[in-house]
Amino acid sequence: MRRSSLTKILCVLSSLVLITVCDATSKTTEQAQELPNPGPHKQNVLMIIVDDLNDWVGVMGGHPNAHTPNIDKLAAEGMLFTNAHATASLCGPSRASVMTGLRPSTTGIYGQLSDKNIKLASPATENITFMTEYFAENGYKTMGIGKIFHSGAPEGSIQEYGGRINGFGPHPRNKFVWDRNGTNTDWGVFPKNDEDMIDYKSAMWAKDKLAEEHASPFFLTVGFIRPHAPWYAPQKWFDMHPRESLTMPPYLATDFDDIPEISRALHEVPMMPTTEWVIENGEWANAVQGYLASVSFVDHYVGEVLKALESSPYADNTIVVLWGDHGYHLGEKNRFAKHSLWEETTRVPLIFKTPGGVKGKVTGTPASLLDLYPTLIDLVGLPANEDNEGTSLKPLLEGSADTSGKVAMTSYGYGNHAIRDDRYRYIYFSDGSEELYDHQNDPNEWVNLADNIDYDEIKQQLAHHLPEVSAPLSPVTSSDVTNDYFREILTKAGIDVKD
Repeated sequence: MRRSSLTKILCVLSSLVLITVCDATSKTTEQAQELPNPGPHKQNVLMIIVDDLNDWVGVMGGHPNAHTPNIDKLAAEGMLFTNAHATASLCGPSRASVMTGLRPSTTGIYGQLSDKNIKLASPATENITFMTEYFAENGYKTMGIGKIFHSGAPEGSIQEYGGRINGFGPHPRNKFVWDRNGTNTDWGVFPKNDEDMIDYKSAMWAKDKLAEEHASPFFLTVGFIRPHAPWYAPQKWFDMHPRESLTMPPYLATDFDDIPEISRALHEVPMMPTTEWVIENGEWANAVQGYLASVSFVDHYVGEVLKALESSPYADNTIVVLWGDHGYHLGEKNRFAKHSLWEETTRVPLIFKTPGGVKGKVTGTPASLLDLYPTLIDLVGLPANEDNEGTSLKPLLEGSADTSGKVAMTSYGYGNHAIRDDRYRYIYFSDGSEELYDHQNDPNEWVNLADNIDYDEIKQQLAHHLPEVSAPLSPVTSSDVTNDYFREILTKAGIDVKD
């Protein structure tokens, strides 16, 4: 159940392309004249961010019970990257990397931090221009709603910001299952109506913006918070995923027997449920149902925004990109968490739809969320930002790129990095320990090959992509502690820890 074959994905997308063509919303001449179109030389951008979304998306093949018709349709209308990865394993550093165009190893942003402190994090960020600011400086009207950076958006970074309702509510009076400090994790049916959900409100705001007249090209960002925990959604979304029909993710009780001690320490998440706990308490299927329901819920409101774009005069002149800020484990690796350098945490959905571009194309070429900033400014024809450390995916979108040797890197804490190419995952830890997994033969990452001398050359090739220098942990990092490993790291950095 871990991965659908490329052939299966292509078949699904081929069918969806036909459906898309048949069902495309027609726009009358009167509609086209109603609002001004910026023209082909300056295309609009609609960027959709989905919080904590792993590969449990229909076209990604991550789970057989996934139901995401709207994201699947978008993939059928554009290009799907099935091997895209976040630059960091947490919301804050991942989003800071996307919006600055810099790696965590360059900025020292390895942990959570306040949005207002990103430009105070290190010398590398002091004079940085956020992606939204770059578009504004080049004549774009920037708009946004919801979770764009970690908490929302730094003041002034978006011209028209609709705000973000704090937290991940709404919440019942008492948690249903999991009630530990330091996490929002819980699952169950709540509230009664979609209209009470934060993402409903964000989608309606975005729809209103797409119905407005815009005299200049726009960059609109919609930051949805589901499926970030808690996995609450109204009953109808749970009904889509009957508990008795669900498949559980792959789990191996002896999985950690061949990993180094630092990996165990780094990846410990004591505030989160373990797979052992959910099995013992009969909650695994309920948790999986909650996550799937949350994904289906947010997919619907992604669709609401996309339908609003399709029915607007901007439909034929707007680039759409959808991405998740990192993945999530739902029982794999004995965990229900992000906070890791393994595949289920780093791998994310990434879809581009460009006016007149490819339809239904799928690539397994490694891509990084670091590539978003340079790709978008390249697609709309703006000058390159020399500060960007990613590479433009435009040649790949146009089918003219040499993809040999391309990798994606993810960082989690100082000196800990994962390198992913088209076959292997190599993890290098700050003490020199290593993990290596062959996804061709071991998609679950159950067999660590790092100590097998037959793979020394592979390790050397992948290690070549590690950063030459890693910036020290930023002093403005949040004092929240995940585990004893990070408690020690924060203390050594002079940051007063908060348990």
